[in-house]
Amino acid sequence: MTKTGSRAEIGALGEQLAVEHLRGLGWEILDRNWRCRYGELDVVAAAEDARTVVFVEVKTRTSEQFGGALAAVTPPKLRRLRRLAGLWLADRDGSWAQVRIDVIAVMVGRTRTPEITHLQGVG
Repeated sequence: MTKTGSRAEIGALGEQLAVEHLRGLGWEILDRNWRCRYGELDVVAAAEDARTVVFVEVKTRTSEQFGGALAAVTPPKLRRLRRLAGLWLADRDGSWAQVRIDVIAVMVGRTRTPEITHLQGVG
């Protein structure tokens, strides 16, 4: 356990901050921590237009030591997210005008207020 908390605690804090950010944008949270045998989706949300479903990968960091949060979303990670998104959609009724993958990077501990970076349409 570090002085700022365990990896799981830091990750949970980052996901909560990301959800609050999305709700602040007027988005509806459809699912959190959805799991299947192939992996996990952090957050699934309906964008403010309610016609776009967004699969949000949340990366939380306490430093830039390992390249930062956005560097962690590699091409293989995006392929896995696309596969998981397809499985989530196949498991639901409903039609969406658009589907996209966003990344929210949360930097905690460097300043008093967490820094949130939201990249839309990464994959």
